[in-house]
Amino acid sequence: MRTDQILTRLERVFARLDREPERPAHLQTPQMSRHRVVLLGSTLAFYLAIVVAVLTTSWLVRLDWQIMFFRPYEQWPQLHAFLDYLVVLGQRGPTAVMVAAWLGWRSWRQHTLRPLITLGVALLLLNVTVGSVKLGLGRLGPHYATEIGSAELFAGGDIFPSGHTANAVVTWGILAYLASTGVTRRVLSVVSAVVSLSVGATTVYLGTHWVSDVLLGWSAGLLILLALPWFEPLIARTEAYVFDVRELLRRRAETGRMPAPVVSVLTPLLSAGGKWQLRSPAEVATAEEPVPQPVTTTAAAATTATAHSPTARPAVHPAGRPHVIRSERTPVTPNGSRRPAHTERAAARGAAARPVAGG
Repeated sequence: MRTDQILTRLERVFARLDREPERPAHLQTPQMSRHRVVLLGSTLAFYLAIVVAVLTTSWLVRLDWQIMFFRPYEQWPQLHAFLDYLVVLGQRGPTAVMVAAWLGWRSWRQHTLRPLITLGVALLLLNVTVGSVKLGLGRLGPHYATEIGSAELFAGGDIFPSGHTANAVVTWGILAYLASTGVTRRVLSVVSAVVSLSVGATTVYLGTHWVSDVLLGWSAGLLILLALPWFEPLIARTEAYVFDVRELLRRRAETGRMPAPVVSVLTPLLSAGGKWQLRSPAEVATAEEPVPQPVTTTAAAATTATAHSPTARPAVHPAGRPHVIRSERTPVTPNGSRRPAHTERAAARGAAARPVAGG
């Protein structure tokens, strides 16, 4: 690729980044419809039923123990290596980075912060809701169970509900939630459902979660996705606030009305035209170097006039500075210096200048 083509593409990239934020017309914010409210209520009822079933040590707890004794990882050991990698799709760190990178690119293309803010709100809700239930119930996992047939609750664990499963539902489901077209939304919904179901089943296969943990994790993640339209006004206000702060900082930087510490940081990054751009350290140092100005004070003018005047006049000084007026010195005459002659010093100079006789 030639150099001019590379420069042209870079100019296009910087031109897009410099554009003002705008919301595309084809994007529609999901609303809290009646159908969504019904799904939310049904999922919440299912969530509470699972919690009650585990608290009462019902048939669901017996099913947990039966599958644990079945040990799926020993029945199909050939799947172990593959499923070890698949379960990473439910870990919060790697999935959040991947999805945030994709949504960040979408925010840049569409000139809106809504995708990234929505992801942040969803992950915050996930941490608060799932984390509080985990710590409140304190259930131990299959590998740490102590009593056969027990629900292993309030024992200091953090396994119920399954964090991997809930994170997979929220992180991959947010892509379908933010889809711009109906077809894309349906396709991404199927993909996120397959991924979240696979991650939940994989945790049961590996023996790290009970079946009830996975069921509650699916319900917890789905509740967050269904409740997101209630947070759309908050997301819109947050986006508007961020853009307002950005515009305010830009205007203050251009007009020089920002606080001194902020100006000292932002001023080297501003060009003469007021647009943001990086400047080299040499240009910054040259711009900040003070320019010497001619001295035109009253004291300097008075001193110059006194030096050229035949009659000595007292010097004029600015008000407020203490000054002691010295007596006028005896002017130098053409006959010689003002200092008295020193015979000893003259004799020494003469002795040093006399040539040494003899040989």
